[in-house]
Amino acid sequence: MNTKTIHLETLACSCPCGSSKRYADCCNRYINLDELASTAEILMRSRYTAYTLNYENYLLATWHHDTCPTAIEVIDQLPKKWLGLVIKRHEQFMGNHAIVEFIARYKINGRAHRLHEISRFVREDGIWFYVDGDIL
Repeated sequence: MNTKTIHLETLACSCPCGSSKRYADCCNRYINLDELASTAEILMRSRYTAYTLNYENYLLATWHHDTCPTAIEVIDQLPKKWLGLVIKRHEQFMGNHAIVEFIARYKINGRAHRLHEISRFVREDGIWFYVDGDIL
């Protein structure tokens, strides 16, 4: 099965971001760059979805140039089964800065893990970017 086939099957499924919308009606439009995320929370959700689908190009494109790595090694390291995303809070301040606190749950080799992070975002020229985060 190729990536295009996987993507077409995903369109009809529930979006991994937890919005309860179909992927085709939710994060797909951001990941395909058809639409820009209007808030840091929407960007966070679409980035989580990109991680679940191994869309490294989108992750790099939405990472702020000051902190962006050249590649995301974790994508290919270990097989992960993503279990869900919970947004704990989203705060926007000074117009172009925001934080999103989230918990992402996943399994590696059958063992459950959770990532609890407060992520920082900045909006430049109307476009939101992930800057960095603190793992709690």
